[in-house]
Amino acid sequence: MDAYGTDSDARRGPDGPGGAPDPGEAPEADGPSEPDGSPEADGPREPDGRSDLDGSPAADGGPKRIAGSKRIAGPDTGGADLGAWPPAGAAPAPAPAPAPAPAPAPAPDSTSASTSDPGPHLAPRTGVAALSPRYQIGAALALAVVAVVVCVHVGMVFLHVAPANTLTKAHGKAIDDWIYPEFEQNWKLFAPNPLQQNIALQVRAEVQAKNGELRSTGWYDLSAEDGRAIDGNLLPSHTQQNELRRAWDFFVATHDSTNRSTGLRGTLSESYLRRIVMLRLDRDDVSGNGGVIEQVQVRSRTTNVPPPKWSTEKISDKPMDRVLPWWPVTAADTDGGAE
Repeated sequence: MDAYGTDSDARRGPDGPGGAPDPGEAPEADGPSEPDGSPEADGPREPDGRSDLDGSPAADGGPKRIAGSKRIAGPDTGGADLGAWPPAGAAPAPAPAPAPAPAPAPAPDSTSASTSDPGPHLAPRTGVAALSPRYQIGAALALAVVAVVVCVHVGMVFLHVAPANTLTKAHGKAIDDWIYPEFEQNWKLFAPNPLQQNIALQVRAEVQAKNGELRSTGWYDLSAEDGRAIDGNLLPSHTQQNELRRAWDFFVATHDSTNRSTGLRGTLSESYLRRIVMLRLDRDDVSGNGGVIEQVQVRSRTTNVPPPKWSTEKISDKPMDRVLPWWPVTAADTDGGAE
């Protein structure tokens, strides 16, 4: 230390410690400079080769001090200039490496793109659409043929069940050839001739009395008996409503106008009708005490339904009878035989 409180080795300008700086040193740019020659109370001075002025180069060409930094004195820092970073003699921090450029995307392969990426996802074809054009044409033709056959069949059935008209009269044989026997229909679309007659089924019997005498009974109106049973009955049975009518329709369908059988079911229809009338006669106790029914005779009496008062139609009110021959009664026709 010299008399001015500075190191004896400190560099002095031409005018002494408080003189002007060396020609190579630049004045401080960012702040007031310390008065030269003033003693440092907080710690030792900066080592030689460092400049006291911010932004000025050191005498030995060291790194510059960052402008605006301050010298901080203290026991830990030893008066070091914390604003100067990096410290003297340290290698400068390497510049950050530039971010690697992204690798260029490979050029799309036109062949693979056309085969592997068909575009929007399409549902697989099913049914007729999955067939080749040739088979699609064949399927369309087959479908058209089926549609034509179905339309012809529906038309033939319609004409068969429809009332008589110009088409049925002109092409009746062709319609019958198409319908019979596979597609025969037993119903009509409309009622061309609604029932305008009352058909009553009547029966009488020849009874052998206990003393051997034969006698004939009067006509029992079986249809009238069913009518009286149905009249006032809210829930009449099907037997009361349909048994006699169905039996008579069955007989008429299997016999001609002379009451001769026209098919294999003729005998069956006779037996069915005979058994029904025998059950009705037994219920009415026609044979009496100890008598036996030897034979029965059935007839149908048909009367026209009178027209309404406002109608001008003229019809006959005379009943028409169809009388069947006498049928001998067998054990199978009686109540015991039926069981």
